[in-house]
Amino acid sequence: MLRVGLTGGIGAGKSEVSRRLAARGAVLIDADAIARQAVRPGTPGLTAVIAEFGDEVLLPSGELDRGRLGEIVFADPAKLARLNAIVHPLVGQRMAELERSAGPDAIVVHDVPLLAENNLSAGYDVVVVVDAPEQVRIGRLVRSRGMSEDQARARMAAQATSRQRLGIADLIIDNSGSLADLDARVGEIWTELAGRRPPE
Repeated sequence: MLRVGLTGGIGAGKSEVSRRLAARGAVLIDADAIARQAVRPGTPGLTAVIAEFGDEVLLPSGELDRGRLGEIVFADPAKLARLNAIVHPLVGQRMAELERSAGPDAIVVHDVPLLAENNLSAGYDVVVVVDAPEQVRIGRLVRSRGMSEDQARARMAAQATSRQRLGIADLIIDNSGSLADLDARVGEIWTELAGRRPPE
C-alpha cells in the first residue's frame, strides 16, 4: 500500500485532482467528508458536540449548524481545541478503517486540507501538493463560490502559505492552466505514484 497525503490551498483545485486520481483507481479518503459524517444526527459525535456547546449549534432539523458552530469556535482557540478533541479522533478512526479495507496493493489518497497546518506530512509515504498562483485562486473562489475578493483573501490568509505547503511536497501539481493541462499532469503523477508503490 502507498499512503499519499494530498493537500492544497483553497481555490487551488485539490478536489479536481482528487476526483481524477480516484478515476484512475486511487482509494480516496476525504477528511472533510468524514468529519461531516462524524457529526450527523444520531451519531455519538453530534451528541458530544451538543454536550460541549449546547443546543444553539443545532438547526431546527436537528442537524449541526456549521455556520453557528464556526462563529463560536473560530473566535476562541480554546473552544476550537475542544471541538477538535471531539471530532479528530472520530475522523482518524474512520480513516484508519477505510485504509485497512483498501487492500495491500492500493494507492490510498488522503485528501487533507490542513495537512501542512497540522504538521501531518510525516504520516504519509508521499505528499502531493496542488498549487496555483494567488490571483488564479482568488478568481476561482469569486466565480465558483460567490466570495468577494476580500472574503477569498481572508480564507487564504487563515491557511498555510504556498511556500509552507510546497516545503513539504514530494510531488507538485501546478493547476494554473486548463483542465486539459491538469488531466495531463495528474496522469504523470499517477504513473509516478504507481512506480513508488512498495512490492508486496
